[in-house]
Amino acid sequence: MTSTIRATNTNEMKSMTNNQDDEIQRTANHGTFGPNEKEKDLSVQAGELTFEEDTSGGLGRHLGVFSTTFLIIGRIIGSGIFSTPSSITTSTGSVGAAMFMWVLGFAISMAGLFVWLEFGCMIPRSGGEKVYLEASYRQPRHMTSILFAIQSVLLGFSATGCITFASNMVLAADTTVSESASRGIAGSAMIFVALMHGLTPKFGVKVMNVVGVLKVGIVIFIVVTGWVVLGGGTRVKDPHASFRNAFEGSTKTGNPYATALFKVLSSFAGWSNAAYILNDVKNPVRTLKIAGPLAVTTCGMLYIFANISYYAAATPAEVSASGVTVASLFMKKVFGKTASRGLSVFVGLSALGNVMTVTYAHARVNQEIAKEGILPFSSFWATTYPTGAPTGGLFLHFIPSIIMITAIPFGDAYNFIVDVEGYPRAIVFATVVIGLFFLRWKKPFAERPFKVFLPIAGFFLVGQLFVLVAPFLRPPGGKGDTSQPYWAYPLVGLGVMFAGLVYYAVLMHILPRLGNYSLKHEKVVLADGTFVMKFARSKDE
Repeated sequence: MTSTIRATNTNEMKSMTNNQDDEIQRTANHGTFGPNEKEKDLSVQAGELTFEEDTSGGLGRHLGVFSTTFLIIGRIIGSGIFSTPSSITTSTGSVGAAMFMWVLGFAISMAGLFVWLEFGCMIPRSGGEKVYLEASYRQPRHMTSILFAIQSVLLGFSATGCITFASNMVLAADTTVSESASRGIAGSAMIFVALMHGLTPKFGVKVMNVVGVLKVGIVIFIVVTGWVVLGGGTRVKDPHASFRNAFEGSTKTGNPYATALFKVLSSFAGWSNAAYILNDVKNPVRTLKIAGPLAVTTCGMLYIFANISYYAAATPAEVSASGVTVASLFMKKVFGKTASRGLSVFVGLSALGNVMTVTYAHARVNQEIAKEGILPFSSFWATTYPTGAPTGGLFLHFIPSIIMITAIPFGDAYNFIVDVEGYPRAIVFATVVIGLFFLRWKKPFAERPFKVFLPIAGFFLVGQLFVLVAPFLRPPGGKGDTSQPYWAYPLVGLGVMFAGLVYYAVLMHILPRLGNYSLKHEKVVLADGTFVMKFARSKDE
């Protein structure tokens, strides 16, 4: 299969003229094959586009350390810390086991961040796992790109954040509405976010920063209030009750712990967020090294202390029964019903902020996928017309989000969606860290501005393997944390990955053989300066 360039308009490419981009360019030189064997041995190729081609078009590098840090914080602190402690407590059976899950999830997330730092500093371009898989697994050609694309497009939605936003707005209004009305609120939130990022992208970044600061303030308030509760300064009668015999009643089988760990890791999911948008980041190597550890450490410490606050104000049984409104239960126990309703507004806004950061990052991942030409109508999904934002990628994120909001029943839909999202993500993460080991062996002299300590990468891999195996272990009573069979969500996740294999086989092998043609990969330049690969058919003789 050959690759040709059908259009080259270098005047539309954005060259790197700032001195701070010297390190980027030096690293990028190892992302394309050089003219001699020595340079070829050092190269790490990702995808079909060169570094310069991939970073052309769009808004350019406009995110600094502050915005990048809060892009990560804004993604991590969303609905998780305010919603999932109840289901985690239910799964683990005790306060001690639940707290251990949060500490373990924090440690796994930090380990994963260090793996992504090595990849991100070595290949400082947008796309995250897509780029790292392409760099690690060059053969069969296009297979990893397609597998990641199907998983990312089908499961890359913001439904959970929109649902949590709607639930908290209804709770704050102290009213009852129909499910269709709740769907309308959730859908309206998704529409607002998509329009904001599509029409006013730089203003959207400012809004995300403000909401990110607000989120940190909310969690700090819960933490400090928890300290006051533990000191006996509130109306909570026995704030230490939950911590006596903390491990009493702990679950003794693996499945519930895997489900709980999924929830915790989902609450930390944003640790990789900066890797998806590196084409937008100023001096990405330096910024990534600062923003990643700062953001994840901040969120991890706040999460642990916030959970302590919840258990100080309420019993494990009360936390378990609170559903997705555990933070509101906390405020009600400490300050009364009015304060609970007030916090619901802030939790709803936090969930909306999470939708903003997910949408911002995922739209850019979708654009990177589209640039490879592996989706139908790739040029449309890759476009940045008319504002420089990845409007096609935004629309591709918007479609499954709206479908999930309108088609999936509320209630335990939230937990099931989180589980289904998490399983394929764990497959991708495990494959990425295996790819890191492979590249360390295959390309030992490639330039790596950051190198993770390999035992840390191994710890991250073990964590991913645990959450891949344990969901198939029968839980007590044979029932998981939703009304669906406990084995349903891993099977659905595996089904999504299998769909990617089918798509790859049909696109790259079955259809060409049936149609008696071969595929050529061609580069084209869109009117906005974005480089895109396209598959062209060549009739076989």
